Amino acid sequence: MRLSKIVNIFIFLSFTGCAQKKLDRTLRMLNKESIPYIQVNEVISQDSIVFLDTRKIDEFEVSHLKNAIWVGYDNFEPQKIKDSIPDFNAPIVVYCSIGVRSEDIGEKLQKLGYTNIQNLYGGIFKWKNLGYPVFDSIGNETEKVHAYNKLWGKLLTKGEKVYD
Repeated sequence: MRLSKIVNIFIFLSFTGCAQKKLDRTLRMLNKESIPYIQVNEVISQDSIVFLDTRKIDEFEVSHLKNAIWVGYDNFEPQKIKDSIPDFNAPIVVYCSIGVRSEDIGEKLQKLGYTNIQNLYGGIFKWKNLGYPVFDSIGNETEKVHAYNKLWGKLLTKGEKVYD
């Protein structure tokens, strides 16, 4: 079911207009909004948020949000999360490239008992598109962003796109 949705969105992305509209439509088509969104501008003003990066480790190593914890998607380990974040009421923001994989991980966090989870609307792509910094594997600010693949990369309008 999810695969057919992704195929449809790939076709859709190939024939539509600007990146922000594509992003909005993509999220409406692929997400259930089971995890409430938080906008990039809302996150910037908050200090105590725990950012969880739900992308592949290769993507995370190219760039991630400052102080983000990599939790992965296929390699998600619930016990590692419980050990890292013992407070089940801690404010957590999950993110990925645009917000699809992060919704799935947010749902898993809810099942573990976490109560204060939000999904970063537009993910790291929107973050970078709005001009906010991202950091590489050794903590240096970088312009590089892993764009997942050429199709999804159309949604990233700023920074240097990296494809494996």
